[in-house]
Amino acid sequence: MTKPTHNPLPIWSIALPIAAWLVYFIGIKGSVPLQLIGGAMLIGSVLSAVHHAEVVAHKVGEPFGTIILALALAITVLEVGLIVSMMMGGGSNAAYLARDTVFAAIMLILTGLLGVCLLIGGLKHREQFFNKKSVSTALVTLISILVLTLVLPNFTTSTPSGSYNTAQLLFIAVASFVLYFSFILTQTVRHRDYFLADDEDPSHHAEPPPTQIALASLVCLVVCLGVVIALAKALSPAIESMVVSWGAPKALVGVIIAAVVLMPESLAALTAARRNRLQTSINLALGSALASIGLTIPAVALVCLIYDIDVMLGLDAKSMLLLGLSTFTVMLSLHYGKTNMLYGIVLLVNLAAYVFTVIVP
Repeated sequence: MTKPTHNPLPIWSIALPIAAWLVYFIGIKGSVPLQLIGGAMLIGSVLSAVHHAEVVAHKVGEPFGTIILALALAITVLEVGLIVSMMMGGGSNAAYLARDTVFAAIMLILTGLLGVCLLIGGLKHREQFFNKKSVSTALVTLISILVLTLVLPNFTTSTPSGSYNTAQLLFIAVASFVLYFSFILTQTVRHRDYFLADDEDPSHHAEPPPTQIALASLVCLVVCLGVVIALAKALSPAIESMVVSWGAPKALVGVIIAAVVLMPESLAALTAARRNRLQTSINLALGSALASIGLTIPAVALVCLIYDIDVMLGLDAKSMLLLGLSTFTVMLSLHYGKTNMLYGIVLLVNLAAYVFTVIVP
């Protein structure tokens, strides 16, 4: 019996990012129809990026595949690119943009992405199972980075509340970097078995794609990420104008940016949950959260130190309360190694409270 062959890359996954680049070079500034087309091309490029990332992830296997989906997709490239470009552009909210975007990404992941995965999985499969050790390993690292980067600045005394001086910012950047890569070492080398799904469905073990197709997908992935950054940056003035016209706080800009950034791995995580592969969904969600803050903060800190840009990282009291509630709820939801739909509903209600209090502070 011959081995099944892997299908070539679908045309749409190549055509959409090319079309998106054409729209970007044509220019979308000042034209509402072109901005709408640009938004559609942005979503199409994200979907293409998801497909190509899944091809590459399938080639390298677990848990490296989820690292590619969580790290190469959006987190370091999209988030840092968008935050830095908008901060360097100035504006009254520039100093708070990194904090608002990273905090929004964490909240969207912990309450939104995990909540929807648990809800979908619970509705379709009643109960789903995963390795508790993978969750505790990720959460202990995540909570440490969260407190050091978003909470501690409110309690230091060398600078005004909410900010770090140069030495402190450099220390926090190094500490976040060390914690994140210690987690990666644990996930991929020392305790790789914690993050492997106990998956007996043969359809989940399809033959990996040929090297040529995987390399082509890797190139296409880079092209997709590039156009997503370019279009998101080009659309950001329209997003800010829309937020202002609604009369909403500018912190909502960070939520919108985070939502765009997290689309690729969110789609991959939801697909895994629907297929009863919750371990993969959790790997993606918590890995994305860790990359979002563990790599974005050091990168933003480095740029701010080089270009002498002010950055405020400390959260206000309301945000710290919501962050504490969300992390505590996630810890309880993932404590027993199995989940049901109730956990998902609770997390989604927390998400609704966060978004509502951003719009109506």
